[in-house]
Amino acid sequence: MAFKTENKIDGDNQVYSINPAIKRYTLSDTGFSKTNAGNFAFEQSLDTEDPYNGIKLKITFKSDLKSFKMSTVSGNGLNKVNIFKNINKDKLVEQFHYLMNNFIDREVFIQK
Repeated sequence: MAFKTENKIDGDNQVYSINPAIKRYTLSDTGFSKTNAGNFAFEQSLDTEDPYNGIKLKITFKSDLKSFKMSTVSGNGLNKVNIFKNINKDKLVEQFHYLMNNFIDREVFIQK
């Protein structure tokens, strides 16, 4: 998956773009960690019943904070998953929107 200035996850109709007011320390405060390449990565389970093996939200910002990539993946992180077609979609979508609303409130993303 390539880095873009706007992204959405599979099955969702909401598009998210980078807030121009984004700060590096805000990413650290919201759970992002710096990778060896200097990028900022976030990975968190959306499944509250199985947080170690459940579906995860992965977001990675380039080091210059000008582009990012975002996806929902299986517990092992290898396969993309459409949470809107999952049997537990209500819980997964609720958790996804909770996380994204937190990022919007913290001026990481803008919802289009």
